[in-house]
Amino acid sequence: MPYTVDFKNVSTVGLESSPVAEALAGLRANEARYYKNKYGHDFTVTPAEEDPQTLEYINNILSSERNLVIASKPLEVSSFEVDGLRMAYVFYESGLSINVMYGLDEGGKRAVGFKLSDGMEVPEELASSFKFARQKSKLAGTIRGSYFVIKGEY
Repeated sequence: MPYTVDFKNVSTVGLESSPVAEALAGLRANEARYYKNKYGHDFTVTPAEEDPQTLEYINNILSSERNLVIASKPLEVSSFEVDGLRMAYVFYESGLSINVMYGLDEGGKRAVGFKLSDGMEVPEELASSFKFARQKSKLAGTIRGSYFVIKGEY
């Protein structure tokens, strides 16, 4: 069942099994606030098992572009279009969030972003390939993030 993320009253709904549920909820709320403020878009998530297409889309890009397979259990996904971008998100039990930004226009921006919830370790599958920059968030504490540019067509 879809859930519209409330960034004013942060909730761990759907994320309770994560050992960093509070931080992951803050990270999810941080994303919701960004899309609401920048685009007027309500950020809605769905349990991963209810939207296998979005999860497969993200997994396909990770595998094709960087031969990556994420070990953690996916909890929630989101997929939407806004301002010429197809966005897809997955939030994992470990506290990891992955987003795919895919510009629909020829030559548009296309990248995969990784964000780590406050308190989680860098996943083993990402540790050797990515450096993570830190940013502060009122909702999520310290977020560590990294990304790579998508080269293929999806």
